[in-house]
Amino acid sequence: MDKQLKKFLIKSVIVLSVIHLGYFIYGYFKFDGINKIDIYTEFYRFKFYDDVSISHFFITSLFLFCFLVLLLRNHSKKKYNVANTVKIGASLLLISFLSLTFFISYSFGLNAKMRQELPEKDFNKDKTLLNVLYPFLYNYTSYSSDKLFNPENILYPKPYPVIAEKDTIYYEPDNRENYSVETNYYSIDTLKILSSDYKNISSKVISGMADLGLEPKEFSKRIISKKAIGDSTEIVFKGNEVDPEYDEDICIFLENKILYIPVHNVSEAKQQYQNAVARYKLLYKYNQDSMLHSFQRLDTLFKKYKIESQIVPKDLSHDVFYFRDHNREPLNEIRNTFDRARLKERFITLERLFYKPNYLHPSIQIIFMIVVLSVWIGLFMLYLIWNYMKTRNHQLSTENK
Repeated sequence: MDKQLKKFLIKSVIVLSVIHLGYFIYGYFKFDGINKIDIYTEFYRFKFYDDVSISHFFITSLFLFCFLVLLLRNHSKKKYNVANTVKIGASLLLISFLSLTFFISYSFGLNAKMRQELPEKDFNKDKTLLNVLYPFLYNYTSYSSDKLFNPENILYPKPYPVIAEKDTIYYEPDNRENYSVETNYYSIDTLKILSSDYKNISSKVISGMADLGLEPKEFSKRIISKKAIGDSTEIVFKGNEVDPEYDEDICIFLENKILYIPVHNVSEAKQQYQNAVARYKLLYKYNQDSMLHSFQRLDTLFKKYKIESQIVPKDLSHDVFYFRDHNREPLNEIRNTFDRARLKERFITLERLFYKPNYLHPSIQIIFMIVVLSVWIGLFMLYLIWNYMKTRNHQLSTENK
C-alpha cells in the first residue's frame, strides 16, 4: 500500500477517534442520574429526531463526503495487487464502522457517568442491605404466604435448615374422608462413613450412629441423598426432630431466604446463608440500636434512589421487635410503607445496565449492519472504479506517447 495512502487512512481514523471522544464526553455529562432511572431506561439508540442523532447524521455525512473526495482525488492513481486491495477494503470497512458509531460512544459516556455516580462496590452494598432487610419489607398481607414464610426457609441458627415431612393420619380405617395432615420438621444432617460400612448398614450399627440415637433400619428411612467420595460415602439425612413454632429463637422474619436482588458473581446459596446470619444477629444477638441503625441506612437508601417512603426507622424497629416477641400473634400491621414497585424496577434496571449493557439496541441491529455494509460497499466500489479509470487513463496516455 502506498505510504501516502497509509498516512491518510491513519489520519482519518484519528479524526474519527476525536469525534468519538467528543460524543463520549457529551454522553458523560448528559446522564440524568440514578434517581431518574426507570424500567424503560436503556443506553442510547439512534432515534433520528434528537440532538445526538441529528448531529450524528450531519457529522457522518460531512466526514464521509470529505473523506471520499480526498481519497479519490489524491490516492487513486496507483495500481495495487490483490493483497493491498484487500487491506484497503479492510481499512474502508473500519472507517465506515467508526463513522457510523458515534452514538455508541455516547452510550459509553452515559455508562461511565452512571458507574462514577454509583460504583459497583456501593451498588453491591445497597443490594446486600436490601437482601438482609427484605423479610421486614413485605406488605403485611404477604406474611400469611406459606411460600414466602415457612420453616424450611430458615437457614440459621443450628439445627436449621430443616426439612418437612407430612404424614396423613386416618382416624377410622374404613373412612378415608376422615383424616388430618401432620407436618414434622427434621434437621438436615450429614454423615461421612466408609463405603464398606455403608454396605452393611442393615446388619450392624455404624460407628457414630449410636450418638444419634438411631437404629440402622430407622436411619435408612431417613436418608435424603448419598454421594461416593473416594472410599467414603457422604450421607445427607433427616436428623433430630425440630419444632420451629415453639422455638424461642425463631420468628417469622427468619422464615424467608429469598434475595431481593442477588449480588453479582457470588453464589446465591452463600448470600442467603450470610444474610440469614446477619438477620438473626440483628434480631437476637445485637441490641435494638443495631436494627434501628439498619433501618436508618435503609431510609438513606430510599432517599438516594428517590423512592417515596413513609418509613420511620424507629417505628419500624419497634414493630419488628414486637412481632419477634409475639410470634404466635397474627402479623396484621407493620409500618413499612414505601413505593415497592419503583424500588424494584430501579434495581432491576440498574442490574441490567451494569451487567447486560445494550449499546446496540436489538431493534436497530439489522438496520445498522445493513447501513454499515452499504456505506462500505459504496466507498470501496467507488474507489475501485475510480482507481481503475485513473490507472487505465494513465496507462493509455503513456502508450500514446
